[in-house]
Amino acid sequence: MASLIHQRCFNHAVREAVARCPECGRFFCRECIAEHDGRVVCSTCLQKLAHAPARRRPAWLQAWRVAQFGAGLLLAWFVFFLLGTALLRIPAAFHDGTLWHVK
Repeated sequence: MASLIHQRCFNHAVREAVARCPECGRFFCRECIAEHDGRVVCSTCLQKLAHAPARRRPAWLQAWRVAQFGAGLLLAWFVFFLLGTALLRIPAAFHDGTLWHVK
């Protein structure tokens, strides 16, 4: 394979190529390439990437996320319930300050 220095643009035969498109593998000049998602692609591949349909997540994944959220809420409720129960079991003498007095 010839080096990039000896390659010519796919669209403009008189111009030197400066990059190779990772999608189609062709060489292009500065005017024929664009940056997309951190990589350099040609305009034809950029149009294909821009019009590609977004992948839809499965329905069970959405249900799983809702179930995780519900379980998290239930766990938080249970922890606060136990904390409230423990606070209610503290004797009233503790609040009066008489718990620490020796009789």
